[in-house]
Amino acid sequence: MLTALAAQGVTDVAATPHFYASENGPDRFLARRAQSWQQLRPHLTASLPRVHLGAEVLFFEGIAAFDGLPRLCLSGTDVLLLEMPFRPWNGRMLDELLELAGRPDVTVLLAHMERYLPYVAEPDWRRMARSGLYIQSNADFFCGFSTRRKALRLLSEGRIHVLGTDCHNMERRAPRMDKAVRIIARALGDDTVRCLEEQARRLLERGGAA
Repeated sequence: MLTALAAQGVTDVAATPHFYASENGPDRFLARRAQSWQQLRPHLTASLPRVHLGAEVLFFEGIAAFDGLPRLCLSGTDVLLLEMPFRPWNGRMLDELLELAGRPDVTVLLAHMERYLPYVAEPDWRRMARSGLYIQSNADFFCGFSTRRKALRLLSEGRIHVLGTDCHNMERRAPRMDKAVRIIARALGDDTVRCLEEQARRLLERGGAA
């Protein structure tokens, strides 16, 4: 996948295995991630994208007060990739998400926002926007024929800050960053693509735990 991403012009990759607090704590998760990293590391070359280790943390009750979050942020940053449940959010969940977004030691990046669109009311999206959290969308949202128009509209409204691939393999979940970028550039212009790239760069440069 790294070779395919390099061919698509990708320079940096966030490797974010799923973290489920109900299954393991940070120590066990980080130990398993380190084992995988040691297997991958010998195969990395200068021609491949830089790999930044992190986690995709599934929301859980009490997350806003969980002191282990900085260890799960993207390496060298305070950026926490957060996945919300794929079901209607109740008021308590939204309140805790906003409380988490207000923590000074983490910057929340909400993963694949398009998956929550059926479950989150417009006023709640506005509350999230005011909280200062960042919102990420997958390339497939822009590549899909039935979702492309909505994706471009949300991006043009400034409601998508980061573009990712969410690639898992080269079969069903292959990276399609190059196609998404072409679609965005054709519809919204090269400046929009540059803004997405610049936002991603700024997040990678945010200070945080090593």
